[in-house]
Amino acid sequence: MPRVDFYRLTRDPAEKVLPALATRILANGDRLLVVAAPAMQRQAIDVALWSHQPSSFLPHGHAASADEEIEPILIAGTLDPSPPNRATYLALADGEWRDGALGFERIFLLFDNSRIDDARALWRTLAAREDVDNRFWKQDENGRWSEGP
Repeated sequence: MPRVDFYRLTRDPAEKVLPALATRILANGDRLLVVAAPAMQRQAIDVALWSHQPSSFLPHGHAASADEEIEPILIAGTLDPSPPNRATYLALADGEWRDGALGFERIFLLFDNSRIDDARALWRTLAAREDVDNRFWKQDENGRWSEGP
């Protein structure tokens, strides 16, 4: 059963949240596909993954690059339901839901207040299904995440 984690971004943008998520995903030996339609956002995510920790970086690459198959984190502008890096985790960094997302084991929908209505409608749609596990995460003023409404 796929799990969809709704992350409401009220304090930090997706490029600040993604490195922490990606670190945990890689630590578990899993692979991640990050999808963001805007090229500027993909660039910001790329920089954030390089600079998350001063002494290292999170290994990643871009879709359609020569080494996309070996990258544990792949950044793309569109959703490939069978990503070349064999990712089972998907981060929709631009807050836009895409058909095919439920083909992944775990989906992170990162959205800000400009997409709150879309996220609420999607929550209701997915909550009506018995084959999807929905979770909601919110960030406090100190940047810590907690599960709940």
